Amino acid sequence: MIKLKLLALATSLAAALAIPSFVAPAWGQDTAQRAPEVATGYVDKPGWPARKYMVAAANPLAVDAGYQMLKKGGSAIDAAIATQMVLTLVEPQSSGIGGGAFLVHYDGKKVQAFDGRETAPAKADEHLFQHPDGTPMSRTEGIVGGRSTGAPGVLRMLELAHKQHGRLPWKTLFEPAIRLAEDGFAVSQRLNGLLAWDPYIRKDPAASRYFYDPAGKPWPVGHILKNPELARTLREIADGGADVFYKGRIARDIEAKVRSHPTNPGLLTASDIANYRPKERTPVCTDYRVWTVCGMPPPSSGGIAVAQMLGILETKNIAALAPANGIPGAEAVHLFSEAGRLAYADRDRYAADTDFVPLPGRGVPALLDKSYLAQRASLIGPRAMGVAPPGNPPGLDVAWGMDNSIEAHSTSHISVVDAYGEGLAMTTTVEDAFGSRQMVDGFILNNQLTDFSFDSRDANGPIANRVEAGKRPRSAMSPTVVFDKKTGQLVLTVGSPGGPAIINYVAKVLVGTLDWRLDVQRAISLPNFGSRNGPTELEAGRFPASEIEDLKARGHKVRLTEQNSGLHGIERLGIDGVQLWFGGADPRREGIAKGD
Repeated sequence: MIKLKLLALATSLAAALAIPSFVAPAWGQDTAQRAPEVATGYVDKPGWPARKYMVAAANPLAVDAGYQMLKKGGSAIDAAIATQMVLTLVEPQSSGIGGGAFLVHYDGKKVQAFDGRETAPAKADEHLFQHPDGTPMSRTEGIVGGRSTGAPGVLRMLELAHKQHGRLPWKTLFEPAIRLAEDGFAVSQRLNGLLAWDPYIRKDPAASRYFYDPAGKPWPVGHILKNPELARTLREIADGGADVFYKGRIARDIEAKVRSHPTNPGLLTASDIANYRPKERTPVCTDYRVWTVCGMPPPSSGGIAVAQMLGILETKNIAALAPANGIPGAEAVHLFSEAGRLAYADRDRYAADTDFVPLPGRGVPALLDKSYLAQRASLIGPRAMGVAPPGNPPGLDVAWGMDNSIEAHSTSHISVVDAYGEGLAMTTTVEDAFGSRQMVDGFILNNQLTDFSFDSRDANGPIANRVEAGKRPRSAMSPTVVFDKKTGQLVLTVGSPGGPAIINYVAKVLVGTLDWRLDVQRAISLPNFGSRNGPTELEAGRFPASEIEDLKARGHKVRLTEQNSGLHGIERLGIDGVQLWFGGADPRREGIAKGD
């Protein structure tokens, strides 16, 4: 009877949540700006129900790998590792073992934050991305080549988390990715589109041989692409653990690749890679209305900035501004964008690797102090404030210059809940589309060091996020888990790619689910909007001209962009006394959710 009821519930829920097909309206709008990882389509997603466990991620093959681990009795961590290994193969433009990740994990009792962010080489200094005269390099000068590659962190971080929370053997978790690398996978529309769009990845000889046909054209959609080099790499790591990557031939291969780049060699050495250590940090947890929201601490700025936005919005009645017909109104966009300006202003002044740079005063508590955020919220008026100033948190005793790092959008997110009461949010990245545009041993190397500020100081003093040896660059990645404050029950796990816009994307879903009471799929599918303390950015084709004019009349400088998020989330629903997991995936990318 329970199974029949759940089946009927799941069927009716999926049908009820189906979203009408989206067609960009012919409203008069400015031309959308080109994002670092270009948009390749929009496909409506219905959301997916499950009873026991679920994984949501950016590619169906990767999701299936995680699902198979859960079905074998694996934990959320087991599923995340299997999912990541397949993403390395099928979504190489966004994440992989040559990059880094942040993980927020709940084991049924406590929340942990695992830091797998890359580190700068021992020989790097604050002039890494500057010309001899001290002026900053251009975006392309910094990114493409060996200069931008930091010591990869994702494998060491996942190994640490697996030792604490894994249930299946490490080797088992690599089997789906190895099989797919050997047998091949069908090139997706998104991968094909990005290979056609990017002018730099084809200049790397190894990448050119792999991604393009003899005529120099990207392999077409549906072409079966095999990666025997990655299969070999993954098999060695599966057999020997992360040490194989960090202390053997792979580390030496990475050093050779980075340091021999013909026009832009880097400083990373095999010794830098061998010395890499993941870190377990204290998560950023704060109360928001009747929930507790936990995110990633520095070197991510995401946990603090999202919490600041929520703390500012808590003083406003944004719950009364629910979207009409799936489009947030001008007042909701105004309040949300102004909260974003204030949070991003603090982020650009204060956020950096706290192993090197202290936060103001009492640290995280100072930036999330309720009275401080109420004072910041008081700056929001009926008109846009333009560029918000950074605040002065309680106990402020440091002064920093303003950051000017080049943060890109090529990242991926995995959400998982398992049958044991555990759940996680993991955001993982190689930084720009195809990272540094270098391929070695079957995978792409990151360009994470360009997340540092290219300038090292200004009139206000040294910049907190300047390059320093061994330092981790600031990030906007915002893996987030949410709990019912009264019961302590996990109710939501969510995150997104999107460079610095990640903060706005995740905050949008939190407001959508917690304030506007939308299910996670509808919240993800809402148009993207917000401000990074500059123009008010709206997703092109999603807002009517009348609302754009309303915002302009309020003083907003509106910029229409692709807003190419990749949100994935899983929420707990209780319907007629039945507990149900419900997963959502971004219609702007290829992902799905899957579970039993």
